[in-house]
Amino acid sequence: MKNLIAGNWKMNGTMSEAITLAQNIVQAIQNEVELLKKNDFLVCPPFHHIVPVQAELSMAVSIGAQDCSPFSNGAYTGDVSAEMVKDVNCSHVILGHSERRQYYVESNLMVRQKAMVAHEQDLTAIICVGETEEQREAGQEQEVVATQMLESLPETATAENTVIAYEPVWAIGTGKTATTDDIAAMHDFIRGKLAEKIDNAASVRLLYGGSVKPANAAEIFAVNNVNGALIGGASLKAEDFIGIAKAS
Repeated sequence: MKNLIAGNWKMNGTMSEAITLAQNIVQAIQNEVELLKKNDFLVCPPFHHIVPVQAELSMAVSIGAQDCSPFSNGAYTGDVSAEMVKDVNCSHVILGHSERRQYYVESNLMVRQKAMVAHEQDLTAIICVGETEEQREAGQEQEVVATQMLESLPETATAENTVIAYEPVWAIGTGKTATTDDIAAMHDFIRGKLAEKIDNAASVRLLYGGSVKPANAAEIFAVNNVNGALIGGASLKAEDFIGIAKAS
């Protein structure tokens, strides 16, 4: 399968900055078209940037949202429904990111509900899992990740509509990166556990996230069962985003 190079822009940038970033990414891909043989590209801007950013993207780059509501519609001030995400032509939605779990106390059940409504709208759910540094030091990383993943996956999950992103919390935005042995062990574990919930689990894309950058991308992509990356800070510069893809 092709690697998925996914950029999570988080809460960054003005409208003009988002448009310029999209233009620069498209130009960089046009200059390196061979990258499309091995990679699929996805960017997930802040919601109100999605439409103008999409206008700048070529068919080579898909667009997604960073979250959606667990509710289909109604009096939920500030929420964005999966139907709204689909309505602006998104193909993917990131769910259960550690920042959502930490700052907004999102439970596995809530992530599961969000994934269900996303699947109802034919969106691909990128479900994020990952342990804290304290949990890893206590030897609980596999237990934590398995619980998050299995409880967050709805019955509607398939190899076609679901991506799992492993992001150790202690490596997100810290400059720290898990060792290749750590990544290999966890991705192999995740692949095995997926078989308990999803048919054809071998076809589910497993992304690694956590301070991925051009300098370490090649060794990460060389790890078995790593099928791409969910990229935070490095996705805000076109040269770094494309540099990571060039390492695949």
